[in-house]
Amino acid sequence: MGIQDEKRLKTVWLVCNEASGSNGQAATGAVKSALDDAGFILGRTISFPEESLPGPDDLDAAGVGMLAVFTGDGSIHAAVERLAGWHGAVLVLPGGTMNMLSKRMHGDVDAPEIISRLAGTPLRRVRPTVIRTRHGMGLTGVLAGPGTIWNEVREALRAADVLELVATTREAISHSANGPKVVCEQVDCGREEGYAAVTVTPHDDGLEANGYYAESLGDYAGQGIALLNRNFRDGPHDELGRHGQVRLVCPDGAPMGLLIDGEPFDGGSAELFEPALCEVDLVTTRPRPDAR
Repeated sequence: MGIQDEKRLKTVWLVCNEASGSNGQAATGAVKSALDDAGFILGRTISFPEESLPGPDDLDAAGVGMLAVFTGDGSIHAAVERLAGWHGAVLVLPGGTMNMLSKRMHGDVDAPEIISRLAGTPLRRVRPTVIRTRHGMGLTGVLAGPGTIWNEVREALRAADVLELVATTREAISHSANGPKVVCEQVDCGREEGYAAVTVTPHDDGLEANGYYAESLGDYAGQGIALLNRNFRDGPHDELGRHGQVRLVCPDGAPMGLLIDGEPFDGGSAELFEPALCEVDLVTTRPRPDAR
C-alpha cells in the first residue's frame, strides 16, 4: 500500500448535529479526541443541518476514506443515502436518542469506545440488510399508521413549546384512536381491523413486522409515550412475523401516516416494503460470530 492510500484510509470527516440527542460540544469533543487517539486524521467537521452533507465527489476530492456520522438516526439516514455508491466507509456513532443503527453495528456502547476499537486494526465493512421503499431506503425501520402523529408531539417536545405540546398530545390521542388503521396483508398478520401502528424492522433473515394497538384512552396515552421514544416494545402489540416483503394497506383507502428512520413521509393507501442491501459500506465493530 502506498503512502497516499494509507493516508486516505486514515483521513476522516466528521458529521455532527448538536440538536440531536445528547450530541453537544463536550460529546463532540470527546469523539474528536478518540479519533486522534486511534490514529485517524480529522480533516473537517460538518455541522448538520447548518452545513450540507458531503457527497462521494466531495470526499474523494479531499482524500477521505471514512465518514464518521455522530447524529441521530434521521440524520444518519440522510448521510448514508447521499453516499450511495461511494467506495469509502461510513462509521455510524451514537449521537441521537435511540441510536438504532449504531447499536446494530457496534452494540450498546458509546462513541469513544467504538472508535477505540478501530485503533491499529483494518476496518471491518458490512452492507447490512435495509428496507427498500418507494420513498428511499429505511436503515433502521418504518412506522406506519395513525400512531405516526406522535412524531408531532416529539417535535413539540424538542422545541419546548408547552402549548403546542398540549395541543398535539390531545390530537395524537384522538387520531390514534379514530384514524384509519393499517392492515398487514400477509396471511398470518394479526387483527382484521388493523392497527394504530405497524413497525417494520430489517434483519438479515427478512423484515420483522409488529402491530401496535390500544383498547382504551389510557392505553393510547401509554402507547403514545412508547411511540414518542421509539421504544415500541413498551407498547401492547402483536408479533406479525418475519417476511420476504411486507405490504401495508389502509382498507378505507386513506393515506397512511409514515415514518422512515423517524422522519415523516407522505404515505399512500398502500405501501410495499422489501429487503435490500445498504448501498454503501458501514463500519462494524461487533465481535465476529465465530470469535472465541
